[in-house]
Amino acid sequence: MATAEKTLHWAVDKWLAPTPSMPARVVEFCHRASHQRFVRVEALRPSGLLSIFFFRHDDGSWNVFPQQAERPAMNGHRRASLC
Repeated sequence: MATAEKTLHWAVDKWLAPTPSMPARVVEFCHRASHQRFVRVEALRPSGLLSIFFFRHDDGSWNVFPQQAERPAMNGHRRASLC
């Protein structure tokens, strides 16, 4: 799926399927200094309150899982030892 289609609205519709009688609402928003951004969205269901965190990735998409942290990596080719 293209990143442009993974808006917060798209993610909320997919995971919570809000309706006029059971709307969803953003109850928490956070933008940390580490550039981690997330919102918590709640929707009342017949079984009780459902709360889901949505995380914004660097490509602009919103997902229910946080973006993986970049880890140090070495570049280059491995050379066989000529002993």
